Amino acid sequence: MNALAKILEWPVEPQDELGLALWDAVALARAMDGVAVGEFQVAGVEIDSRDVIEGDLFFALKGEAMDGHRFVPGAFARGAAAVVADRAVDGPHIRVKDTSRALELLGKAARERAEATVIGVTGSVGKTGVKQALFAALDRASRGNAHCSVKSYNNHVGVPLSLARMPARSRYAVFEMGMNHAGEIAALTAQVRPHVAVITTIAPAHIEMLGSEEAIADAKAEIFGGLLPGGTAVIPADSPHFARLRDAALAAGARIASFGHSPHADVRLLDAVAAPGGGTLVTADLGDRRVCYTVAAPGEHWVANSLCVMAAVRAAGGDLGAAGLALAEMEGMKGRGERIELATADGGRALLIDESYNANPASMRATLAQLGATRANRRIAVLGAMKELGAHGPAFHAGLAEPLRAAGVEQAILVGAEMAPLAEELGKSAQNLLGKAMAVAHCANASEALTALGEIGLESGDAILVKGSNSVGLGALVAALAASKD
Repeated sequence: MNALAKILEWPVEPQDELGLALWDAVALARAMDGVAVGEFQVAGVEIDSRDVIEGDLFFALKGEAMDGHRFVPGAFARGAAAVVADRAVDGPHIRVKDTSRALELLGKAARERAEATVIGVTGSVGKTGVKQALFAALDRASRGNAHCSVKSYNNHVGVPLSLARMPARSRYAVFEMGMNHAGEIAALTAQVRPHVAVITTIAPAHIEMLGSEEAIADAKAEIFGGLLPGGTAVIPADSPHFARLRDAALAAGARIASFGHSPHADVRLLDAVAAPGGGTLVTADLGDRRVCYTVAAPGEHWVANSLCVMAAVRAAGGDLGAAGLALAEMEGMKGRGERIELATADGGRALLIDESYNANPASMRATLAQLGATRANRRIAVLGAMKELGAHGPAFHAGLAEPLRAAGVEQAILVGAEMAPLAEELGKSAQNLLGKAMAVAHCANASEALTALGEIGLESGDAILVKGSNSVGLGALVAALAASKD
């Protein structure tokens, strides 16, 4: 059989008969209980007029400080096919009573029309990376018919927006759900209604709002309440809160699929060795079979993430081979592990590890361990404050002294007032495990940190880790360094 014959015999599936447009005016008006003005079709949904491209539907949302109706002309200028507004506007639109409520209704309609297998992902650490890896695996296996939430669109606006963007042809869909208060996941999972609910890990993120890790585990476990009948809960077998999560999942009527090192894990790590080209070669036991695959992203935390991905793909009826290929090809994301080569004044190259998007005690330790395993002549850590730790903050910040020393860091630049306890702790004994003195600079903001890094000077063979909570603004420092990488 020649190539043309194979293409002509490509299997036709029910989704192939569906329309190519994301939404049309009639369907939008029906879904949002609105009135359509004009006939149109849209190819995308957007809430930020600056991101509108040709064919998009723009929602004019109203916030506490900003009214999106001000940006309707700009959205049309950028090519919007129509807008959703609570008043008459010049151009094709759907008029509704409340644009925020309309977005929720459109997300609900998208979920109801979808025949996709839906996966919901939450967790204290790793949810965005796991979400992206799941999408890559399922998109590969479904001939491009997978959908996922972009960036970290995981809150009360991001989740309905991501649902509204889901094409009717989707065979798989992966949605990230975040929270910092009890009850938030429950509201989001009621919208997503997943077939598979994933918790990546439990760690003291948002502990200021919730008070304890047990309360965090309970808040994350709210995701099981949205599971469809017969759904599967994917949970970390190595977590000290495993039993708590398992019991919550069972109470919701879920099947259990656990992952990790533990002997009782359903997807159990057998071996992890450094891969020749970087990353890790993983062998895992899935009960009825063993799988071996490469994880391109470095670090032990990504080994755990990969086990989570394998458990979720299997629960969703996906292709484990495609999952392995996706993990082998997946590169670090901006702000979440991207590796950037920088030119140095001595004519060499330095490695910049961009983890500037978020930080909590667990992710800080994991990323510092990754830095310690990275080959380098000199290791530099630019660490920003960890937010939402409340009264636990001083102890958690001071506790980073040990992993900094263990990683062999020679230069530590600490950013933010919350880093004072760590600076004090490092001052007591500033030697790393290699016996070298660790130089410490405590800066008020990212601008000062960039100046301090300039005073140190980058040399060939340096490895620089930049990590902190997003509000610290270390992304600007990364952007400044990356702009001069050549």
